[in-house]
Amino acid sequence: MTGIQGRLAAGVAAVVVAVILASGWVAERGLRERETALLADSLRGRAALVVELLDGVPIRMESRSELQPLAVRAAASAGARVTLIDLQGRVVADSGVTPEALEGLGSHDERPEVRAALAGRTGTDTRLSQTLRRPYLYLGLPAPRDAGVVRLALDLDRVEAQVSGLRRELLVAGLLGVPLALALAWGLSALALRPVRELRRVVGSISRGDLDQRLAWRSRDDLGRIAEAVNQMGDQLRRRLREVTAEKEQLQAVLAGMAEGVLVVDRDDRVVLANPRLRELFGAWGEVAGRPHWEVIRRPEIEDAVHLAARSSEPVTLELQLGEPDGQVIEMHAVRFPGQGELRGVVAVFHDLTELRRLEGIRRDFVANVSHELKTPLTAIRGFAETLLAEGLPEAQRVQYLEVILRHAERLGALIEDVLALSRAESRKLQLEPAEVDVSRLAATLLRDLKPRLDAARLSADLVEQGRGVAWADRRSVEQVLTNLLDNAAKYTEAGGHIQVRVLGGPSQVRVEVQDDGMGIPSRDLPRIFERFYRVDKARSRDLGGTGLGLAIVKHLVQSMGGGVFVDSRAGQGSTFSFTLPTHA
Repeated sequence: MTGIQGRLAAGVAAVVVAVILASGWVAERGLRERETALLADSLRGRAALVVELLDGVPIRMESRSELQPLAVRAAASAGARVTLIDLQGRVVADSGVTPEALEGLGSHDERPEVRAALAGRTGTDTRLSQTLRRPYLYLGLPAPRDAGVVRLALDLDRVEAQVSGLRRELLVAGLLGVPLALALAWGLSALALRPVRELRRVVGSISRGDLDQRLAWRSRDDLGRIAEAVNQMGDQLRRRLREVTAEKEQLQAVLAGMAEGVLVVDRDDRVVLANPRLRELFGAWGEVAGRPHWEVIRRPEIEDAVHLAARSSEPVTLELQLGEPDGQVIEMHAVRFPGQGELRGVVAVFHDLTELRRLEGIRRDFVANVSHELKTPLTAIRGFAETLLAEGLPEAQRVQYLEVILRHAERLGALIEDVLALSRAESRKLQLEPAEVDVSRLAATLLRDLKPRLDAARLSADLVEQGRGVAWADRRSVEQVLTNLLDNAAKYTEAGGHIQVRVLGGPSQVRVEVQDDGMGIPSRDLPRIFERFYRVDKARSRDLGGTGLGLAIVKHLVQSMGGGVFVDSRAGQGSTFSFTLPTHA
């Protein structure tokens, strides 16, 4: 603001100097005209005196010798230079010139004052004397009886001296007035610019983000209207910033919570936005804004799709696989914006189809497995039923065929029941009734009910309890889980083997382990052991009446009760299936 204040002070000082110069010029001109007019009046009186001194002597070249002394005496009496000029404009006598020099003077008939006097009028003129090279005031008047012209000239040095004195006075006044004007202008400009300084401070604070700053002026002049406009601008900026901030936070929340990855690039192929899901999908961490998108996502097919979308008005779709052949499956949809007109950028959305593809594969496998599992007993039932229709079968053979049909019908029933149970568990439509369940007592009851079968297979079993084994779960579901695990342990343990159930109570969960020393599970089969219809030994499983759905049912029932299921096994060394249940809601 000092620059503006300095310019204002300098402008005021310049105005003062201009006023002084203009006033001096006017005063000098007035003084010069006034003094010249006074001298002219004085010369008229002196001219009349000179005319009387001539005493009727004609002004002719023949009277030069007589007129030269007369001109000198008249000049002394009048106190002015006296020149006598004849009717032809020739100088006959001049008090300011020696007689010898008179011959060299030219004709004066063109001089303004001489020309006026020759015309019978009094003439005056101010100019530089060509003879004496000094400024003079000239006065010419006609001599009596048209005898010629009497001209008086008065040196203007006195006038010039007065003008010079006036100039000195004006200079002194200027030297004193200009600093005073500067100081006064500086102070007045400081007062005048105080509102401007306040305006600069408030506007600067608003520009730096402090939108609470306001101007306190309440006047009705231009400054008051400016203050009102600035305050309204601050209110609007604060309101719009609040709206923009809310929209930005909402957009960030939406993008952060999206299951899809979102990538926005500008017309120069530089990243404008990449949400967390996109970073997770492609492992792009750190600062990505402003970087070329091919540096962030190093996939040539994605780069080509973005460029194609930038050139096309239609969306571009691409499906690609990340990692190994069984890795993530990603579907990309890219579209330019705006749809028409000048390109501003491209928006690409990435959908993770891995789970969908997996579920589709599971569905296909499920349909195929169910079809296969149903086909075998149905084929057997149909074959033996057709055989029974034949006549002449012995009674013993007929009974044997009926037993086969019954066994396969029971297998079909068990399979259908397991499929329905699994469907209810997976659809989360299973009606659970959580309550406190004493898992240790339930396990002891199931082992007691299973004892005849274990004795027939020459297997031993025991229960180990540690801590309080009371879980918050659905009793029927826990019973079904334990029944399936104990059934599997009994099926796949050779005669003479041992089964142990351990119930480990804790503060937040109950852990149940069913351990056997049977055939075990190869490590390659462990990741898939809980899949539907997956069997390690398919032939033995069918012979033992298994449907291949027991462990899948176990997994979904435990998860629906808020627990987890695990397996630890080695081929030929037995298996340990365990699951956890919460102890409170």
